[in-house]
Amino acid sequence: MRPADVRAGVELTDDRWFAHRVRRLVVVSAAALGIITLLAVRSDGPTWSVVLLVGGWALMPVILATSLRNPQVRFGLVLPASLVTVGLLGMLVSATGAELLGWAVMAAGILLGGTLGMWFWYRWVPVPARFNDPYGPARMTLVAIHIALVLIGAAIVFSAT
Repeated sequence: MRPADVRAGVELTDDRWFAHRVRRLVVVSAAALGIITLLAVRSDGPTWSVVLLVGGWALMPVILATSLRNPQVRFGLVLPASLVTVGLLGMLVSATGAELLGWAVMAAGILLGGTLGMWFWYRWVPVPARFNDPYGPARMTLVAIHIALVLIGAAIVFSAT
């Protein structure tokens, strides 16, 4: 029997509580992807990488906000996530020294976040019971690792440039 507070599989629904998380993601994605893009410009990254990062930065919050009215739109998050991932990989291959480490850690964090998003939100692969609750400790631990990697990577890049 499932605890009453577990809202399994709410990611592609209009669940009221999950909508709060999506609204927060709109703001966080706009801010975080903006900072990552500015770091790429500051690092004198390849133009194509910066353009891809700008595209992901523009599309991610728009698609998330649009999905509040139509949760199926969340499948479209694959596009900005892919743009950001490829843009970060471009930054990674063009970087050297400490900056390389920073971009690698940040890319690992973004890749983890994208993988978790596809796993938890799209459920293309079964989600074990302990990770089913979007607010449960197991799932929040994975999200915290994703956030920590992105922040640590950004801090390294910032201090290296």
